[in-house]
Amino acid sequence: MTPISSQISDDAGLAAHLAEVTGRILLEVGGSGVFTAKALGDAGDQTANQFLVHALREARPWDGLLSEEMKCDGARLEKGRVWIVDPVDGTREYGEGRTDWAVHVGLSIDGVAAVGAVALPGLGLVLRSDRPGPLPPSGQPLRMLVSRTRPAREAVRVAELLGAELVPMGSSGAKAMAVVRGEADIYLHSGGQYEWDSCAPVAVARAYGLSCTRIDGSPLVYNNQDVYLPDLLIARPGDARTVLDLLRSG
Repeated sequence: MTPISSQISDDAGLAAHLAEVTGRILLEVGGSGVFTAKALGDAGDQTANQFLVHALREARPWDGLLSEEMKCDGARLEKGRVWIVDPVDGTREYGEGRTDWAVHVGLSIDGVAAVGAVALPGLGLVLRSDRPGPLPPSGQPLRMLVSRTRPAREAVRVAELLGAELVPMGSSGAKAMAVVRGEADIYLHSGGQYEWDSCAPVAVARAYGLSCTRIDGSPLVYNNQDVYLPDLLIARPGDARTVLDLLRSG
């Protein structure tokens, strides 16, 4: 029997299907009741990565692949199309049984986060770049997302200047999708990330009309030899301009 993933011709459909199935697998692993929190995180990472890597290599054998949980051999650097995945974004939250974790399946085309799907399995949601909806109105006051455990200094300072409310949340994908879903208004991160942390969320956020840049206003570029991509800003265009102006002024 031909795997379903091999029958999906459009990239966005494939990304959404794989993100959704990976999320179901992770929920089953989490519901097994045989792991401690840390062991559950490790088991989830390994199981989800194995599924995603095999599925993508079968469905898109000609494309490059970069995964947080897979050693990179450099072959992707010669490709224009590269799948960038995070099997469990927010391993700590997943292991603790929270809902603010995600599965990222993104496709970079010539360095741009062009296609993506972000599953929020704990909420039963998959947000995808080919099916954007209208953005809910901004909150009053503005709501700024920060890490649950280590809020970035820049984000805290900007929130003070804007009079914004801080909203602690877990994974980067959950934060980005909180802006898409209208649960928050600004996601400013400067504490260090990698390409798999933002590729799929940025593809989805851009499709919804959000501004997605580095915190100096420069573009987010993917499939680099060095996959460290330390900062980003996701917000409505007007809010993004305000935040960038504050950051430039120090």
